[in-house]
Amino acid sequence: MGQDKALLVRNGQSQLQYLMDLLEPSVERVFVSARQDQQDDEERGRYAQIIDRYENIGPVAGILSALEEYPEVDWLIVACDLPNIDAETVRYLLEQRSSEHPFTAYTSSHDGLPEPLCAVYRCGCVDIVRQFVADGINCPRKILLRSDTYLLEQPDSRALDNVNTPEDLRESVLSASGPSRLPRSTTSS
Repeated sequence: MGQDKALLVRNGQSQLQYLMDLLEPSVERVFVSARQDQQDDEERGRYAQIIDRYENIGPVAGILSALEEYPEVDWLIVACDLPNIDAETVRYLLEQRSSEHPFTAYTSSHDGLPEPLCAVYRCGCVDIVRQFVADGINCPRKILLRSDTYLLEQPDSRALDNVNTPEDLRESVLSASGPSRLPRSTTSS
């Protein structure tokens, strides 16, 4: 992308601010996962942070750090590069999460695989994730694929489209002219 996705601007606010506002009403607390070199960032500094305890293992560093910080709670993990995510997607995931499976995730509308960066990681799953990382499996998707994951169909097939290239950004809601098509959420995880 060539720029920090959390700082992409939509209707005068950063993507990070949008997500925090979206999630805050639905969960007890919201945290920003940050690498060591991001913890003093002005935008991230506005929020409670969990600093990655691991380096060079990608997004699982933030997931595992959060699970280790508060292992006694369920975690709603949401990536900041999902400009189309909306309140209905979050609400449905939380309402339908399994109490019998360590993970609940949406099935990707593109490839049918689990979407690990908009998923619920249940209390007690820290040892599962830790073991995968110890075995050299750092891909959150592979962790969910190889685990007992409860999968849901997405209410909106575009809600979890992420932005990785300028082309993705142009096609997303972030680049739409006029008001955002996404409603402000009054429910979050």
